[in-house]
Amino acid sequence: MNSDQVLIDWRNRALMLEKELNQIILGLSPAIRLLLIAMFSKGHVLLEGNVGVGKTTLLRAAARGLGGGYQRVEGTIDLMPQDLIYHTYIDPEGKPKVERGPIVAQGENLSVFFFNEINRARPQVHSLLLRVMAERSVSAFNQEHYFPHLQVFADRNAVERDETFELPGAARDRFLMEIEIAPSNDSEVHKALTFDTRFHDTDTLIHGVSPGLLDFKALTAFASQLQQSVTANASAQDYVEHLRKATHRPQDYGVVLPDVDMDDLMLAGMGPRGSSMLVRAAKVSAWLDGRLNLTPEDIAAVFHQVVAHRVFFSPIYELQRSWLAKAYTQAILRQVPTA
Repeated sequence: MNSDQVLIDWRNRALMLEKELNQIILGLSPAIRLLLIAMFSKGHVLLEGNVGVGKTTLLRAAARGLGGGYQRVEGTIDLMPQDLIYHTYIDPEGKPKVERGPIVAQGENLSVFFFNEINRARPQVHSLLLRVMAERSVSAFNQEHYFPHLQVFADRNAVERDETFELPGAARDRFLMEIEIAPSNDSEVHKALTFDTRFHDTDTLIHGVSPGLLDFKALTAFASQLQQSVTANASAQDYVEHLRKATHRPQDYGVVLPDVDMDDLMLAGMGPRGSSMLVRAAKVSAWLDGRLNLTPEDIAAVFHQVVAHRVFFSPIYELQRSWLAKAYTQAILRQVPTA
């Protein structure tokens, strides 16, 4: 099979998975497309959304389509780093036993690790997760364990603030995207979710996704081929560079926000890793739309999700991040010329 046919075949499978996910998870089409982009970008994802909006169902369904091992951990204040590596217990004969924890239990076959309510876990746990995300490896049982196909997905409890620990900037920067899970306000969607009993049985619903449709091991190799196949001309490259500069010095591009002193807003804008991740995600977006040339529209389509969580505001404005980050990225896109 030649390279063009490989790209077509993978795109057909990607769109098939997207279609299946949209059939079982209603009202989340934009989030599903972004999740698909992250999967083919081989990037980690931070999910934002209220409770009960379908984050876990979406991840379980996507993991089924991806194939490989799936592990889930609940963030709690008493969770310690070693709990991710091993756990001890007393067997029926009264002897102490040590079993592998969720990160190392499935070895190289681990493809999806879901950390639910990550901000309930202590900073020590975040530090361990940071290494796993950055290096896709961990030291345990006197050896190195590698996870070449691993993607980490995490969500934050956005409602409760007691006994929570926000992720440090270094940890946030390791996530390719921060995706908002916000169901559509369409009344017909909500009626279906409320009254159609098909959506009440999550386990049965998830089995509506074809298992291993993407083949998680083959996807790792294909992701690199995809990045090499989508080209970015000088115009697209200049656009990314202007966006990067605008995140550092928004006032130079005429970016204005109400009741915000633009000269005092920023501590740091998007760094080189952020720029490269922006291009990586935009290339996947272009490919899913059937093109192998990167356009400013592809870059703008993922700009907020890739960039908003990796820019740093001064302390007085950091407290307003919940509304300010989106307003900031939207204002930059309005002001930075595409050509």
